Order: sequence, then C-alpha cells, then structure tokens
Amino acid sequence: MSITAPPPARQAVPLARRSLAPDLARGLMLLLIAVAHAHMYLSGHPAGFRGYTLDGDLVDRLVAGVQILLVDGRALPMFAGLFGYGLVQLADRQLAAGRTWPQVRRVLRARSLWLLAFGFCHALLLFFGDILGAYGLVGLVLVGFVRRGDRALFWAAGVGAVLHVVVLGLFGLLTVAAGKGDTPAAMADPLEAAVMRMIGWSGMTPTYFAVSVVPAFLLGIWAARRRLLEEPGAHRALLRRAGVTGTVIAVAGGLPLTLVDTRLWDVSDAIGVSVYALHSVTGIAGGLAYAALIGLVVAGRERRARPGAVTRALAACGQWSLTCYLLQSVVFVALFAPYFGGLGTRLGDAAASGIAVVTWLFTVVLAATLSRGGRRGPAETLLRRLTYGR
Repeated sequence: MSITAPPPARQAVPLARRSLAPDLARGLMLLLIAVAHAHMYLSGHPAGFRGYTLDGDLVDRLVAGVQILLVDGRALPMFAGLFGYGLVQLADRQLAAGRTWPQVRRVLRARSLWLLAFGFCHALLLFFGDILGAYGLVGLVLVGFVRRGDRALFWAAGVGAVLHVVVLGLFGLLTVAAGKGDTPAAMADPLEAAVMRMIGWSGMTPTYFAVSVVPAFLLGIWAARRRLLEEPGAHRALLRRAGVTGTVIAVAGGLPLTLVDTRLWDVSDAIGVSVYALHSVTGIAGGLAYAALIGLVVAGRERRARPGAVTRALAACGQWSLTCYLLQSVVFVALFAPYFGGLGTRLGDAAASGIAVVTWLFTVVLAATLSRGGRRGPAETLLRRLTYGR
C-alpha cells in the first residue's frame, strides 16, 4: 500500500490575492524605520538616549521630539508584530496544503535561520543597528509558540515585557556610565567600521534587539490566529480599542524621554534611565496600535472595488519589505558614510530625516513599478529560494 506524500506547498500567494492590511502596514512601517535609522548615521555631536544630537537647532530638536514620541521604539515592535503575524500565515498555508506540523516547523526554522544570515550580512556590510538578525533568532527559538495556546502566549509576552524593561534599564545605565561615542557609521576606515559593526551586532542581537522583539512577536501570533488584519471589517471594535488605547499609552510613556532628550527637562541619571525604559516598553503598545489603526483604515475601504493608486503603491512596498529595508541602508551608507558621501558629519537630525523620507518614497515608487505583473522583490525571492531550494 503506497502513501501519497503531501504536496510541497511551496507556491507563494500571488501578489494580487494577498491581504491588503498586513502589506499596507509593512509599507507604512518602512517609513518609520527609515526616519528612526537615518540619524544613527550622524556623528560628531553629543547625543541623548535615543541617539539624537543634543546641540541641534530648534528644527532639529523639534524633529527629534516628534520622532522620539511617535516613531522611535514604536516601529520595531510594529515590525515584530507583523513578523509573528506573517509566520502564522505561512504556517497555515503549509498546513492547509497537507504538510504535517514537524514539516512546517522545519520550514519556519529554515526561513528564520536564513533571515539571521541576512541580518549578519546586513550588519557586516551596511548597518550596525540591523533588526533582521533579531527576527531570525526569535523565529528560531520561539517557533513552537505558533502552536501554543493563548494563555501561554500571554504569559510569555508578559515575561518578555519584564525582561525588556530590565535589559533596557541596563543599556541605559551603560549609556550613562560610558557616554555615547561615535557609532561605526562615523568611522573613516570601512574595514574598521565593518569590524565594529559586527562586534555591536553580535552583542546587541541576542540581548537588546531580540528581547525587544519578543512581546510584540507573540502578540502578533495571537492576532494572526484571529485574522485581525486579514478580516479587519469583522474586528472593528477590537482594532479601534487597540489603536486608541495603545496610542495613548505610547504617547504618555514616550513624553518624559522626549522632554529629556530634547533638553526641555533636566533630570538625574537615575530618572533618565527610568524614562528611557518606560519609553521603550510603552512602545510595544504603540507599535501594535499603529498596525491596528491601519487595519481600521482598510476596513473602511473594504466596500471599494479596487484600492487607489497610493494604497496599491504602499502595499507593493510592503510586499517588497525586505528589499526596501535593505535598500534604505544602501542609500544611507552611500550618502552618510565618511568613505562615501560623507554627509554624516555635516547634517543634523532634521536633514537626516528629510533624506529618510525621500529614500522611503523612492523605494515605494520602485516597488510599485517593478511589482507589476506579479514580480517579487529580489531579497524576497532569494529568501524563498534559500528556504525551499530550487
């Protein structure tokens, strides 16, 4: 008696049939990532807890204040929640195609391992603040939570939030004790910069970034089980509560650090570290709130036969999120690094954020143009090929 093997289930969902809300959230999230990262390439100025210059002019301080309040520490958990959401979608497609859970788990672990490798290369060549490695590491270690119950998810997310506060507090103390020196982005020797990037990445990925990712990642799994972003119209009340409540928590928790890092509030080191940790942990609520609000926007447009041109372009950027994320770093290194454009020592926070917005718009147009006809991003295509083989 022969047993038919389950189908390979390697065919990706056609772009035209993908859910709009998750892709739209990823596309908009990349704007937050861009403005949160651009100022990290600046050097030669004293900086606060979030890396913004303390001696900037009024416009620089205004831009820094807005970003600390609404962007920094909010984009990372938003991306983490969407990462957990995407893993559940991938697992569901594989299971629906007839694969067993051990087979699906191997696929998820292989994908996470290759994502960790992408992060290694990203840090080695471009950016010391890489987050891909953290997502890959969390995916490897916590893949089993895709099948765990809600109670286990909430308990683990709570423990992760506590660890998040502890780790952030320790990093805050190190920042106060050692002072903030120039990042690897300021080094004129590209080889020396690469070595320093790898030292920082290897230390921060399993500690700072991975711990920061865990709570939102687990809550993203919970949200995916209920298809909150795939069927936003059926969950308007929940999305509204999550969006409003999470935004209020994030703004209230981020305001003290905003005042500290823009030099509007002079505090002791102990209070500075405390408000730094508060800013980060309340950012988890903010990141998830942003995803919920985007789901509400999509729910309000469900009656339209076809999304508008701007919505389609933003969704295309989300479909190419890995490629667009890496392209941001390529542009920033080309413009800011001392061994290329050298703008990192001559610009302030406001100018860096302006460049970040333009860079993001460039990736949106690029993805919208090249994705016509179902073409996928080169980084996404490579990740799929490495995960599944030819």
